[in-house]
Amino acid sequence: MSALTSSWTPRILSLLRIVTGYLLLTHGTAKILGFPKVDMFANLQISSIYGIAGILELVLGVLLVIGLFSRFAAFIASGLCAFAYFIGHASGSTFATPILNGGEAAVLFCFAFLYLAFAGPGPWSIDAGRDKA
Repeated sequence: MSALTSSWTPRILSLLRIVTGYLLLTHGTAKILGFPKVDMFANLQISSIYGIAGILELVLGVLLVIGLFSRFAAFIASGLCAFAYFIGHASGSTFATPILNGGEAAVLFCFAFLYLAFAGPGPWSIDAGRDKA
């Protein structure tokens, strides 16, 4: 089993980057492009905090999905998700209980992106191709 997991670890790292990047991207498309339609973002102003977050989610999501500037994008995305948790979820007595304040996804995204910032993009990325050249 160890040989199997060792050989697949880099590929699974790439899958983690692609899937988390895609999920971040969908947050951005919902906010900026209106797809999928989320009522909360129906009248979103680009210059609002949600609009700026949406632009970042779009750009960082695309970079992570294709694996370009992955470490930088993941680091910024990690900070974005930490910011989202502290601004949108952590308040008062529910600060340390994400299950109660609805911030579980923000915390998971934050640490997944932080891991990717340090672990790198994996072999299925533009960055991996650039490193070989």
